[in-house]
Amino acid sequence: MTLTSGTLDGESFIPAPTIIWTGTYTPDGGGRAEGIGALRADGNGRLEWLGTAVDAQSPSFVAVHPTLPVVYAVAEQQKLVQAYRRAGEFALEPLGAPQPAGEAACHVASDPQGRFITAACWGDGQVILYELDSDGVPARRYPAPPSVDPHASLSPGEPRQSRAHASLMMQDGRVMTTDLGHDTLRIWTYEAGTGLVADHEVVLPFGSGPRHLVQHPGGNVFVVSEYSVEVFVVRLEAGTFELVFRGPATAGGALEGDSAAEICLGADGRFAYTGVRGSNRISVLEVGSDGSGLLPLKDIDSGGDWPRHHLVRGPWLHVAHERSDNVATFALDPGTGLPGPVLHDAAAPSPTALVPAD
Repeated sequence: MTLTSGTLDGESFIPAPTIIWTGTYTPDGGGRAEGIGALRADGNGRLEWLGTAVDAQSPSFVAVHPTLPVVYAVAEQQKLVQAYRRAGEFALEPLGAPQPAGEAACHVASDPQGRFITAACWGDGQVILYELDSDGVPARRYPAPPSVDPHASLSPGEPRQSRAHASLMMQDGRVMTTDLGHDTLRIWTYEAGTGLVADHEVVLPFGSGPRHLVQHPGGNVFVVSEYSVEVFVVRLEAGTFELVFRGPATAGGALEGDSAAEICLGADGRFAYTGVRGSNRISVLEVGSDGSGLLPLKDIDSGGDWPRHHLVRGPWLHVAHERSDNVATFALDPGTGLPGPVLHDAAAPSPTALVPAD
């Protein structure tokens, strides 16, 4: 494997230094962090732990406003969402009052136009939209209609709990959310003053547990399932959605105790990367030429314990390990998409998400 600075479309590319926010677990969530963390990423793939940007209670996922110096975080154990304003290089300070969310609010996402944020709540399945004012402060709160289990007939007795887990802001302005508990993808349109309005629903196989998702530049959506450790492709065509592919999320198959956590794309969209907790692997998958399939190529050791989230930044892959308190960085081969050995290892307490500030 050879790599100098990285290559995109035949041209040398080195990402500029940036701040990467880390979502974390604090003691109320069983972690060792004190709040939202900050890493400095240099132009050589190395990360430097700068410290805690702001004290916060288990901000397990964060998002950034598209134009304003504002960061949003869930407080997972406290059932809250909070906005923060940047102050200096990496410090944050609370902006506005905390907003009520649902049980185990675990994910927050920001509208690319800066109109709203959404929160997904694992504990009770709520999906909540918060409209933003001109300063980026949540001003109005709109819970979306609750999920109805399409597989209810397959689970007699105790109803399955809806468990919303993530939101994807789609290229056409719609929002797609995952529901681990009901094995569904729900697609919404946004209406000012109303919130999220149901548009479509895609039902995945019973017990699969769709967790996180990413949209390919070609339009299709790739989903990784926590429970079945699989990947799914949903095709968007003529405004409708269709499940067109189901396959393994790893080259070596799921092992006892595994649970998939994250899926992201490489810089040019030719490769996807899934993270699997338990066996602690990152899997490289090749994207089919038309974006309608994912072929596992190779599994590698993730470089720590419990890879909760990962991020491709130019020619590098950064992997956050919740239980071993580190972020491992790998150089990616521009031709094969495969990671080399661990290039750099940065200490970071209980990292659960990696979100660039810019």
